[in-house]
Amino acid sequence: METSNPLVPAPYDLVWSVLAVITVALTVVALVSLGRAARGLSPWLALAWAALIIVVPVLGAVAWLGVGRRAEPGVRPPR
Repeated sequence: METSNPLVPAPYDLVWSVLAVITVALTVVALVSLGRAARGLSPWLALAWAALIIVVPVLGAVAWLGVGRRAEPGVRPPR
């Protein structure tokens, strides 16, 4: 009995599986980072970031890791 899908070649399956794993890992890293930085954020802002990361995993996670964690109130970036 043949186990491969005739409509979707194996390389496509592999690529989509790897992309799914990367997306989940990026989301988990962003949520852990948010959890560590949540003390410096208001509860509503932390909730908004968490919702963005979960609803739009790739864009939300990249936005948090790129901009959000650096924009904590009361913390100045180094010169």
